[in-house]
Amino acid sequence: MNIVLSNSFKNMRRAPFQALGSIFVLILTFTAAQAFVLLSLASQVLLHYFETRPQVTAFFTDQVEEQQILVIKEQIEALPYVSQTTYVSKAEALALYRQQNQDDPLLLEMVTADILPASLEVSAVSVNDLQTISDYLGTVSGVEEVVYQKDVIEALQKWTRGIRTGGLALVGFLVMTSLLITTILISMKVAQKRQEIRIVRLLGATPWFVRGPFLVEGAIYGLVSAFISWGILYTGLLYATPILVGFLGEIPLLPVSPIAMLWLLGGSSLAGATMGIVSGSLSTSRYLG
Repeated sequence: MNIVLSNSFKNMRRAPFQALGSIFVLILTFTAAQAFVLLSLASQVLLHYFETRPQVTAFFTDQVEEQQILVIKEQIEALPYVSQTTYVSKAEALALYRQQNQDDPLLLEMVTADILPASLEVSAVSVNDLQTISDYLGTVSGVEEVVYQKDVIEALQKWTRGIRTGGLALVGFLVMTSLLITTILISMKVAQKRQEIRIVRLLGATPWFVRGPFLVEGAIYGLVSAFISWGILYTGLLYATPILVGFLGEIPLLPVSPIAMLWLLGGSSLAGATMGIVSGSLSTSRYLG
């Protein structure tokens, strides 16, 4: 194994520009792939956040008593696709209104608790159940209006699907390009040493002795590229977090968990080593056939 490692580093020292070219291409691939993974996770967190928020609100007429609303609340909570319901009384609605319009005294003077309706805020188990909840609340006696942020949810779902589809296509293209370029670069090194390979094979060298240095070289390219890409992405996230936290508000996207980033590094390293080994194997296969 020591001889294989020594030969691998010797190959890289003899052709440093080829090694750097392969690493740069892999860095681009892994940066895009890791960013795609983080964006996919962020979209899931975002969807879950909106799923657990009161997305469907039913406003009741003034003729409906509080006790009746609480009975309706219990009935709605028993539905399998409802995760949570919150009753907002007239007084609580007024307090929320005052908080939202505290900078406009004129609006505060014009509104009293009698004007604002009592309401039920309902959260769904899944974002796909929001329409079902909205339809159900529309049939409840005493409900004057049902507010459902349908456009926001549909737009969010479209963005999530678009990120996944576009990200997978981009990452797939970059992976294939990186494999091709790395294979070509290692193949050039193999071609330069083809006479030496034939000689050592005639002398009884094992396939691992011939193939090993190129497999290890490819794995090193992948590992180094994955680590550098991860470092660039994580550093950028750390610098951008204070700005993004203020923009996102209550949405719990940032800061990114260090454990999640370590898992991302581990997965990227494994993928990088695998890609490098595959490239090295393809490059040497014609000489060991």
